[in-house]
Amino acid sequence: MAALKPILLVEDNPNDIELTLAALESTQLANEIVICRDGAEALDFIYRRGPHEGRHVQDPAVILLDLKLPKVDGLEVLAKVKGDPTTRGIPVVMLTSSREETDVVRSYDLGVNAFVVKPVGFEEFFAAIKELGVFWALLNEPPPHRGGWPSNA
Repeated sequence: MAALKPILLVEDNPNDIELTLAALESTQLANEIVICRDGAEALDFIYRRGPHEGRHVQDPAVILLDLKLPKVDGLEVLAKVKGDPTTRGIPVVMLTSSREETDVVRSYDLGVNAFVVKPVGFEEFFAAIKELGVFWALLNEPPPHRGGWPSNA
């Protein structure tokens, strides 16, 4: 049996990180949850660079990506992941508080798999994250793996 793929959470808001982790843990998913607090760190994780150079070679089950991030914003991360043949099959869910039509359109133009506006209320946010985690980690059937990862993309 193949190892479970990690869930990559790219979020800079400590409260949203805490709530997302609690919601995912409540689903009893066994997937490791990796947290990156800015877009540059997320790209380093995805492409196994810098502090993530020695990590296991495995795509995340899903990337839960905030739109507004320090260093490299979510749209830039999305463009890099979906523009690269070695990573474009990784599902990316934009998880953001933005309701701007331009953000939604731009995200889909770049290949996002889903655009989810963070609910304002605690219970609604918690429920939305639980559903996302179960869908992307358990129910979604990803494309078969197509070769290795670039080490310096």
